[in-house]
Amino acid sequence: MTALDLSSPVAVVGTGTMGQGIAQVALVAGHPVRLHDAAPGRAREAADAIGARLDRLVEKGRLTAADRDAARARLLPVDELTGLAGCALVVEAVLERLDVKQELLCALEDVVSDDCLLATNTSSLSVTAIGGALRVPGRFVGLHFFNPAPLLPLVEVVSGFATEVSYATRAYETARAWGKTPVACADTPGFIVNRIARPFYAEAFAVYESQGADPATIDAVLRESGGFRMGAFELTDLIGQDVNESVTHSVWRSFFQDVRFTPSLAQRRLVESGRLGRKSGRGWYDYRDGAERPEPHTAEPAEPPAYVVAEGDLGPASELLALIREAGIEVREEDEDEGTRLVLPGGGQLVLADGQTSVEFHDVVYFDLALDYRTAPRVALSHCQDTSARTVAEATGLFQALGKKVSVIGDVPGMIVARTVARIIDLAHDAVAKGVATEEDIDTAMRSGVNYPLGPFEWNRRLGRGWAGSLLEELHEREPSGRYAPSLALGRHAYASDKREDTP
Repeated sequence: MTALDLSSPVAVVGTGTMGQGIAQVALVAGHPVRLHDAAPGRAREAADAIGARLDRLVEKGRLTAADRDAARARLLPVDELTGLAGCALVVEAVLERLDVKQELLCALEDVVSDDCLLATNTSSLSVTAIGGALRVPGRFVGLHFFNPAPLLPLVEVVSGFATEVSYATRAYETARAWGKTPVACADTPGFIVNRIARPFYAEAFAVYESQGADPATIDAVLRESGGFRMGAFELTDLIGQDVNESVTHSVWRSFFQDVRFTPSLAQRRLVESGRLGRKSGRGWYDYRDGAERPEPHTAEPAEPPAYVVAEGDLGPASELLALIREAGIEVREEDEDEGTRLVLPGGGQLVLADGQTSVEFHDVVYFDLALDYRTAPRVALSHCQDTSARTVAEATGLFQALGKKVSVIGDVPGMIVARTVARIIDLAHDAVAKGVATEEDIDTAMRSGVNYPLGPFEWNRRLGRGWAGSLLEELHEREPSGRYAPSLALGRHAYASDKREDTP
């Protein structure tokens, strides 16, 4: 099946923020759109709100006045479900309760034709479970838009257990015709984005709970070293702590309390205290009038070392060697089969985060992963209380000589960016192995849906096939709860790559 013809009416049931956004997308694409809400008068209010947004698009030059007027003429609020007869697509965006959605959709089946595409915008419920109550479940799909729907490009097209391929294809092609970026996925807890994004929040909260660093520092490292658009603490404040925690709990429960998705106790306490983020005035940060935003920890200036000894090529951090030379610091190279470290003049070592801790070694400072060491404005270092002051100073001065701000955190295995990226890579491989989505669609979803600088598979190719698995194995050894145990899928990927390289 191809995309719906523009002459085909589209209906949206539920006229909250998401419902209005989805209706606006379909309307601007050229469809006649009908709005319905169970609350009297809400559909008319929603139509007026959409009209006001169309006016703003005209003011900004993004829509012509003629197109706005034509769109308004195609928008029809209706008071009764019977007013949706003849629609080719109905999207529900009502309360996130299984019984409410099932009751609505069963009522819709008595109104629309048997080939009308029915869709849910649920972000947390099972598409299969919602569709299980329907007389014709094969024409039911998930169309998960991201908020705000008119601006964010991603749409997850979710096939439930009973969804027929032809209807999933129609939904996919329609979303694409609307100018969106659709990705296809199976009905799994969290779909693609909310499943694979859990470590972005979870690992930041874990570092905080272990007193490795404060929220401002963790956010700064994720942004300025990891290349993420926002840090985990500021992003959850924007989303709403209650909303973010609810999604985390939903995924965790749906996976039968899989330890990989365990919610954060620190976030639970935040929600219990009513600090829900921007909408309540306080979350991880204080948004009230006059409140000052805390600054990330940034080390005081230190003298750079006169030289470093490079043992090995530093793996994913190999670009540092060129940067060090460009900064006028001598690099003495030594061939080491297993060496991936810099030795400083005082004898201390500087090592890329590998899942181990400084306390296990003599005089070691770890440095975190960066998306691009040349352009990253900040790098994090970690060390234990036994690390010599000279080694810490030389490591700090070295990165400062490269033009970086330095944040020193506690002796946290895997640090901040490295452990986060490794876990995201692992969950992505696991999702592909379980038939959730393709590698390409997962990378697209994580870039388009949550603005990751790279998709998980792009990260993995850049870092090397064994990097994520090795780091997770070290983390698992230090915290054997199962949270960091690398998936079988990630191991198979590494072994398969090894065999391909070994083939003559």
